[in-house]
Amino acid sequence: MNAMTPTIAAGATVTELAPTTRIVLRLADPGGVGIALGVPLSERIGSRATNGARSALCLGPDEWLIEAPETEAATLGAMIADLAARTAISAVEVSDREITWRIEGPAVLELLAAGCPRNLAGMPVGEGARTIFDSVQIVLTREAEDRFHLTVWRSFAPHVRAILDLALRELASGL
Repeated sequence: MNAMTPTIAAGATVTELAPTTRIVLRLADPGGVGIALGVPLSERIGSRATNGARSALCLGPDEWLIEAPETEAATLGAMIADLAARTAISAVEVSDREITWRIEGPAVLELLAAGCPRNLAGMPVGEGARTIFDSVQIVLTREAEDRFHLTVWRSFAPHVRAILDLALRELASGL
């Protein structure tokens, strides 16, 4: 099966998304940095701000995951280089380190419960969290009531995908 081919079963679909530009940004004072990057940097852990196709998810007290279309990589890199000349920041481009799946459907909460111990029903749409999926660190964002994005390090992706596929088969069989 092609990596981009969705897996569909019993009310849930798992589809690998196209690559995006991802930058982990750390800084003590987000102040005007969000304005310079074109997307606000919220200081509340789990909150995510968007501006067009760019987003910034607050992962910790001084850490954000910035995402943008792959075509914006050079532009975003230049913006960060300009910021680094004026303020103390740490920016690491991690685009190739991770892959993201869109997981959606009426059984999405049951599917994710196969590996994620969080109460995802309580996660508001538009927010996200660094969490675990069967002992593997992931970043999970809630895109809609019945749609999540699960981002995982590429080296752990086969393990996470195997658990998702097993859970899809269990859902399809009525377990």
